[in-house]
Amino acid sequence: MTRRIRVLAAAALATAMLVTAGCSGSDDSDGGDAGGKAPDKVTYLTGFGTGGHDAFAWVAKDKGFFKEAGLDVTVQQGAPATNNQGLLSGKAQFTYSDVTQLMIQTGKAQVTDMRVIAAVHQSTLVAIFAPPGSGVTKPKDLEGKRVGVAAGSITRTLLPAYGKLAGFDASRLQFVEATPQSLVGLLVGKRVDVLSTFVITKNTVETVTKQTMTVMPLTDYLRDLLGTGLTTTAKYAQENPDIVKRFKDAAMKGLKYTVENPEEAAKIMKANNPNVNEQGAAAEIKLMTPYVTSAPGNTIGALDEQRAARAIAILQGAELIPAGLTPDKVIDFSIAPKA
Repeated sequence: MTRRIRVLAAAALATAMLVTAGCSGSDDSDGGDAGGKAPDKVTYLTGFGTGGHDAFAWVAKDKGFFKEAGLDVTVQQGAPATNNQGLLSGKAQFTYSDVTQLMIQTGKAQVTDMRVIAAVHQSTLVAIFAPPGSGVTKPKDLEGKRVGVAAGSITRTLLPAYGKLAGFDASRLQFVEATPQSLVGLLVGKRVDVLSTFVITKNTVETVTKQTMTVMPLTDYLRDLLGTGLTTTAKYAQENPDIVKRFKDAAMKGLKYTVENPEEAAKIMKANNPNVNEQGAAAEIKLMTPYVTSAPGNTIGALDEQRAARAIAILQGAELIPAGLTPDKVIDFSIAPKA
């Protein structure tokens, strides 16, 4: 009898061990958190193709920040002209947008459901790049010139206000649009006289064109305009506040790691996008660092309601939007990091 009891006990113990092992294997295979919950799947669209300023999303994924937050994130290349529709259609849940562009679109009621949940860059990065042979060394020289811009970017909207303050007639500009990836090619092919793109791409533009650029940031005249930010829709944020907050926190962790480790971030980006110029991406990250770390209270991603109100006032003063827009119609301050 004693021997039989021992045999039964051993069999029960073996069965329990098999069950435990099976449960453990299930947790590992589904990539869930410690509680065994499957990760929430979301899609993120990059803001501007595969520039170094987009590296933080791949960094957050590669370093496991998204996984730690219980998220399974697919990172896809995006573009200013199509990202809003990607979110509104439900094909993606997050992107990175030009906050000034969203303010203008919302103020004109062209878009009403987009919400910024964290800042990526605190000030607008838009600038004019003029090569030596363009004859452009100051804003007034832009009159009559062909300007290369990314389709759907903020440039065409801001240049009239920039021209008004800088003393030239922006109505005399000729715009040539291209995808973010082919923008510099317009200059190489002499299809445009100057480019308008992010100031932090200076190294990339000069490397590709083999020319030293005269760079004129729009912030020289359009001060206090906000830069770029993580974006979702108001509907998605209302229905999935926990996912949105976890994504925001993990993305900001990725952004912090990126600016602190530019060379490693560029390597990660290159590994995920073989056509990326690793040295150029690292240079962009270094140039963008002051725009990231100048956040209110030194809190990366922070958004200040009073500053947002000043930015709106600038746009209204430039007659780019009518009166009535308030910061909360563009930024979700219940989710955005606070200073």
